[in-house]
Amino acid sequence: MIRFMPSIFILSATISWLLTSCLIPFLKSGFMDNPNHRSSHIRATPRGGGIAFVLVGTLLNFVYETGPSRWIPVACLPLALVGLVDDFRELPAVLRYVVQFVTAIILVGLADRPMSIWLSIVSVLLITAIINFTNFMDGLDGLVAGCGVLLMASTSSWAISGAIFGFLIWNWAPAKVFMGDIGSTYIGAVFGGMLIHIRSDHDALSILLIGFPLFADAFICVIRRFVNGENIFEAHRKHLFQRLQQAGWSHQHVATLYTSAVGVLLLSYTIGGFAVLIISILTESVIACYLERNVATEF
Repeated sequence: MIRFMPSIFILSATISWLLTSCLIPFLKSGFMDNPNHRSSHIRATPRGGGIAFVLVGTLLNFVYETGPSRWIPVACLPLALVGLVDDFRELPAVLRYVVQFVTAIILVGLADRPMSIWLSIVSVLLITAIINFTNFMDGLDGLVAGCGVLLMASTSSWAISGAIFGFLIWNWAPAKVFMGDIGSTYIGAVFGGMLIHIRSDHDALSILLIGFPLFADAFICVIRRFVNGENIFEAHRKHLFQRLQQAGWSHQHVATLYTSAVGVLLLSYTIGGFAVLIISILTESVIACYLERNVATEF
């Protein structure tokens, strides 16, 4: 059951909004993201703004939550720090993955329910995949932040959901600031960690599937590029969300589409349970296929 805590959400959103506004001038002095041939934006924009919701969300979650879930965002802070450094100076991919892998092991170790060795291994790999998929999808104004608000809401992590919402106000197109790797990897890691702490495997799977629009785009793109013999670790512009934008859709339209798709799945599960969630996923899959074949630019 998803329990809504509006006071925590509003408090977190307000503080995050204020902190982001204070950080933007500082980020402009050394964390500018200049457009290149792979960029979807056309003007230099400061990145690393995710530090605002990372700090606010982690602190308020620790204050208001009880039990192991209060430690999940704390365990993700080293990963966020590596992301911040990477936003300023690109780090080797191997180093980034090692930190992701260690973070995933720690998150699985924090689980307060019995897990077999095989389930633990699968969980570690799943968390690292979620971290990377979330990072891959952070390519348009407001897309990952909008989806992130709802993903955190689906795990009842209202302090973090609110903090991301406060940042989203500045990140919505035309974005005044980007979250950077510090924000996208943190969202992915915390969401993955929260899934591990859901005692029912059925409920955990349902919450994971709420992120289907975000994660399916990233997963399918990786598979297609691998089949084509491409380097899956090389930057590109082949995700469906990127090809919709290349086809003429605005950042607002694409971000609204993905955020709404996640919202529909969250509402479907909340009101109708797993069966309605699956029906909604199948419906959204049909819509995605139509967009892929008739709207988006070629893969």
